[in-house]
Amino acid sequence: MRLIDTNAYLGHWAARRLRHNTPEGLLRLMDRAGIEQAWVSSASAIMYRNCHAGNEELHEALTGAAHQGRLIPFAVISPAYAGWERDLRWCVDTMGARGLRLYPAYHRYRLSDACCHELMQAAAELKLVVSVPQRVEDYRQRHWLIDAPDVGLNELAALVRSHPDTRFLVSNALGVSGSDFVTRRGDMPDNYWVDICRPDVVYGKDAIALIEALGPERIVFGSGIPFNYPEPAVVRMEVLQAQGYDVAAIGSGNARALLS
Repeated sequence: MRLIDTNAYLGHWAARRLRHNTPEGLLRLMDRAGIEQAWVSSASAIMYRNCHAGNEELHEALTGAAHQGRLIPFAVISPAYAGWERDLRWCVDTMGARGLRLYPAYHRYRLSDACCHELMQAAAELKLVVSVPQRVEDYRQRHWLIDAPDVGLNELAALVRSHPDTRFLVSNALGVSGSDFVTRRGDMPDNYWVDICRPDVVYGKDAIALIEALGPERIVFGSGIPFNYPEPAVVRMEVLQAQGYDVAAIGSGNARALLS
């Protein structure tokens, strides 16, 4: 089974120690789990006052690293920052970013804000994938100084509808089947994909409900490494394979097409 992990990180997290958070460490995790490629952004950038410093650290970490194209950089951009256009251009031209990750709860803007819509238009013009994690970590386990609630899925769906030429990845999310992404499927453009980093496949069978609602062509693999170990996500894929789902597409084919 070939796997592309669409939800991975390098760098540090302010509230706890991350292990395997260097290119070498992440590649060891990937090799252990049979993951051939990972889309990585800076975990540090989420909490830095200037998130672009995390992009610069990511670029430094990947420059000269022996990852042979296995680690694909995604930029963390805050449209609430007045200089985001310059940062975005640097990330594309210098770092070779193939996508963005947005953290509105941490960077204090809303997905409905005008600045966010401007960033989505720029992403479409640059052909960048826009990844929006619903959460970084469980809100109940947050540091007492961090107040960053989960991204509202219906708010995200409204953003997706407003930008049909932008490609979106709904990441690290639970409850997608009950959101507008599914309940208003007929009103949604075919410009979004969902990773199965969190949905259950055995008890609640959330992942299966999502595949049946959206089709396997809109589902991609994600693990959340190194915040999580990759093995539970791999087991999730093995269960889907045993039940006859197209794990070749979900595991890597859809992600490869999304990034092309």
